[in-house]
Amino acid sequence: MSQRQKKPEILHTEVVARSRLFQIEQVHLKFSNGVERQYERMKGGSRGAVMIVPIHQGKMLLAKEYAAGTDNYELGFPKGLIDPGELAIEAANRELQEEIGFGANKLTLLKELSLAPGYFSSKMQIFLAEDLYKSRLEGDEPEPIEVVPWELVDWEALLDNADFSESRSVSALFLAQKHLQNK
Repeated sequence: MSQRQKKPEILHTEVVARSRLFQIEQVHLKFSNGVERQYERMKGGSRGAVMIVPIHQGKMLLAKEYAAGTDNYELGFPKGLIDPGELAIEAANRELQEEIGFGANKLTLLKELSLAPGYFSSKMQIFLAEDLYKSRLEGDEPEPIEVVPWELVDWEALLDNADFSESRSVSALFLAQKHLQNK
């Protein structure tokens, strides 16, 4: 049985860079053994995010949209930030309607994931969406998102698709498969 480690003491924090979307914070830490170090992290809000694996008529519905970070059109599951005052499950249903034109009568939380915890405090909740119905809400995307249906039984082939590379989507795929197999 291992003992729980004592968290380092935060001696000082300072914002060292900022942009319209991000703030980089330098954190001066003192560990329980006396060693002091400086780390940098993205100072984030506490809104959180959601990703949804929608299942409709034996198919997963994926979103193909432009990602500025890779300068490519990426294939993945619908996702987005949780709005202030909104529950994660409400955000999941809203994002589905904005990005792929479906709402869900059944949303199941599969897991909450951390995103690069060495640098970010952000969390993303992964949902499985079933019993879908057509419904479209206006989103904030600059162009329409292409909806790509993918046969649920061919989920392993999705892993070979070069455009399906985002780690959060790959994780969501495995979580959904595990859940569906245990039904």
